[in-house]
Amino acid sequence: MIGTILAAALASPQLHTYSGVALAPRGDRVAVVESVEADPAKTSVRPHGVIVVRSAADGAVLARLDPCPKCEYASAVWSPDGSALAFFARNSAGTNALEIARGASVATIAKITGEANTLRWSPDGTTLAMLATIGARKHIGATQAGIPLVGEIETRDDEQRIAVIPARGGAAPKLVSPADTFVYEYDWTPDGRGFVATAAKGNGDDNWWIAKLDAIGVDGTVRTIAAPSMQMNVPRVSPDGKTVAFIGGIMSDFGSIGGDLYTVPLAGGTPVDVTPDYAGTFTGYVWNKTGLSASALIGDRAALVSVDPATHATNVLWSAPQSVYAADGRFSFSADRGTVATVAQDFEHAPHVVVGSPAALHAITHDNDAIAPVVASRSVSWTNDGFHVQGWLVGPRVVAPGKTYPMIVLVHGGPSAAVTPTFVAQGTVADLVRHGYYVFQANPRGSYGQGEAFTRANVKDFGGGDLRDILAGVDAVEKIAPVDDKRLGVYGHSYGGFMTMWTVTHSQRFHAAVAGAGVADWISYYGENGINTWMTPFFGATAYDDPKPYDAASPILSIKKAHTPTFVYVGERDVECPAPQSLEFFNGLRAMHVPSDLVIYAGEGHGIRDPKHVRDLSLRIVGWFDRYLRG
Repeated sequence: MIGTILAAALASPQLHTYSGVALAPRGDRVAVVESVEADPAKTSVRPHGVIVVRSAADGAVLARLDPCPKCEYASAVWSPDGSALAFFARNSAGTNALEIARGASVATIAKITGEANTLRWSPDGTTLAMLATIGARKHIGATQAGIPLVGEIETRDDEQRIAVIPARGGAAPKLVSPADTFVYEYDWTPDGRGFVATAAKGNGDDNWWIAKLDAIGVDGTVRTIAAPSMQMNVPRVSPDGKTVAFIGGIMSDFGSIGGDLYTVPLAGGTPVDVTPDYAGTFTGYVWNKTGLSASALIGDRAALVSVDPATHATNVLWSAPQSVYAADGRFSFSADRGTVATVAQDFEHAPHVVVGSPAALHAITHDNDAIAPVVASRSVSWTNDGFHVQGWLVGPRVVAPGKTYPMIVLVHGGPSAAVTPTFVAQGTVADLVRHGYYVFQANPRGSYGQGEAFTRANVKDFGGGDLRDILAGVDAVEKIAPVDDKRLGVYGHSYGGFMTMWTVTHSQRFHAAVAGAGVADWISYYGENGINTWMTPFFGATAYDDPKPYDAASPILSIKKAHTPTFVYVGERDVECPAPQSLEFFNGLRAMHVPSDLVIYAGEGHGIRDPKHVRDLSLRIVGWFDRYLRG
């Protein structure tokens, strides 16, 4: 098995990846962090990316910026006049160098020990702002590995604060937001005198779900603009300085952005939904001269949509069944909003940078043109319980006549998230397809892509309607693809790990399972995890105030119904879904004499990131399914 996977990887051309796309204000240049995917058979070292400045017209390389060959580059952002590009160079020792490139010349103007991210130029171009966590004890974000829980457990919290520094250097960054407030996202006000931000007091991992929308002055003053009972992302002030927009909705993870577009006066007030009942999910936006230019997920298509906040009118300017990514949202815009840039890809087409007007996007990179697709893919739609549901099916490109194939149902995390078409080159899905599997990824109720009502449809119903949607999707797939119903597997990570645990204790349809970073018992989980404020919007109350919904959704209480061989894995320092949850489910399976294995990856958090661990996990997953579905 291992030899087959590695041979396939060696036969493929090297994949070029692109991230952090930042379009210059005039729309004439684009900065991209570019790297070449490492060969998993030869190295376990992450590829080193280089900032490449290209012509937006034809992709010609104008400059290559690599001042620190052992660093990672992030937060590239152009000055308002386009004369300078600022970015961070992060080394393994935890130092973030703030670099400014003017042409091919790069100068370091500051070094921050700890965490630093989200660079933004002031409107007049004289000052840079950032989010800084001086002396951070862990990487920012609940998906990152937590600090070791040994010895006396401290209650001191890392503080992510807004810092400012003159763009010409000569001074250290100055922290301007309060020390007791963790800032999640921010943007300058048009007058350059302050910021709008989503922020909360206390632990940054945990409290985003109760964050407020604040106005923060450069003098450190704080005024609350709004405190709605929803999650908020991407706060931005209108060009006239009167209105703040944000994306609001029910979101299960910071960074998994999705919801409706809202506006509220900068002076304060009640937010207004300017896209009510929209049949899609907004994922990013910018202000333009007449309103908002927003990225959205509409069914199985990424889209660019114009929105008039006054009339609530919307117009789809571009859409395609692709995934799109840029430095600050799904698209990066020129100053006049007439030109956009992004990285586009789908299951069968490798990533490429595209630039142009929404009506005339064109690829400006061609490094991946020779990379052949690994899978065949198609969008699948079905109805269940009155809902229209969509998912993606990938499988072998050549199907033998009369042959049936095993299929893995891969359940996404979140639950507020969605599967979008991402190129399959290497990794677990590619390995499964190379081994002769179909892989089906559904977007059941609770997912993004069909509006807020659909995303909220699994509130207080985890494992209920969403599992019914997935099973109905399997039925739909079996009508259009040669799938053997007696050789079905189920696999998921995070919420998908919970769904796997729930599925094997509530269905006998699957014959093998893999549960990654799942939740076995929502009551014990409530007291173990580092982000339990996320649960109240989904369960209606805390586990202490109303434990019944938590018990009703706990797979461990139905463990006697489990018969499916299940491989369980988790990161040792997982903040979001702590390792004891996986251990509890594993022990329950063993007590029921169900074939099971458990791997806890040392030092890992909610995401398995070490390349050695990633490779080991993929081999274990494919091996597990081969053992029970292919004999």
